[in-house]
Amino acid sequence: MGEKFPEVEGGGSLILAWQVRNKKVLVVGGGEVAAGRILNLLNADAKVVLVSPRDGLNPEVAHRIEQKQVEYHDRRFEPSDLDDPAITMVLTAIDEVEASTQIWKLCKEKRIAANIADVPPECDFYFGSVHRDGPLQIMVSTNGNGPKMANIVRRRIAATLPPNIGEAIAKVGALRRKLRMVAPGTEEGPKRMQWMSKVCLKWSLEDLCEMEERDMDELLQSYAPDQIPSLSQVRLGEEPGTWQFDGSFGWACVV
Repeated sequence: MGEKFPEVEGGGSLILAWQVRNKKVLVVGGGEVAAGRILNLLNADAKVVLVSPRDGLNPEVAHRIEQKQVEYHDRRFEPSDLDDPAITMVLTAIDEVEASTQIWKLCKEKRIAANIADVPPECDFYFGSVHRDGPLQIMVSTNGNGPKMANIVRRRIAATLPPNIGEAIAKVGALRRKLRMVAPGTEEGPKRMQWMSKVCLKWSLEDLCEMEERDMDELLQSYAPDQIPSLSQVRLGEEPGTWQFDGSFGWACVV
């Protein structure tokens, strides 16, 4: 028999962590849905361009405008809004079906990725329910079938996570960046990945959270010999596998 491979299960989405840092994203609409979209974009460090009449703005959206967190245009959408070649994504959150469909068609002509709120057939991508803890982001998607269910599942998953998982991941990220400076060569890639995986498996979340910069520097001394000392060994300057007398004694009494 040949090797067994995973079965293809069509109908899903390609889940990605889309990098929009410093990229222009056009948001059309200023209601509650737009407020959520804008926050997601700002959390991803995008440059948000908002087009919506000031009348009826959601309070949160108005706050973003007041704080100059978005580039705001007080008017309805115009086709010329898509002429800026720097725009990489368009999100609409308006109640007018015909206007939304027009924007969708214009985006398709210009090959711009778009999401038309609450109209799954007119979406190049969906927004899921996201749990955020520092660098950790977990997204649950129902592929447009049930947004509320995505929220319920996301909350259940989040409730099972350790409270310090985000901090631990941040420390791992710092260690990984330092390791790239110690072993920058592309030929070191496989070893770097394996060594970092072993650190994550051997050290507890508490150890990772407690790790300080000097601990990282000391731990990295064990990369070349491909060893993984514990946090206590790192702080005591011990090598893995080294036995030290702990000051205890034992007796065997024969009576």
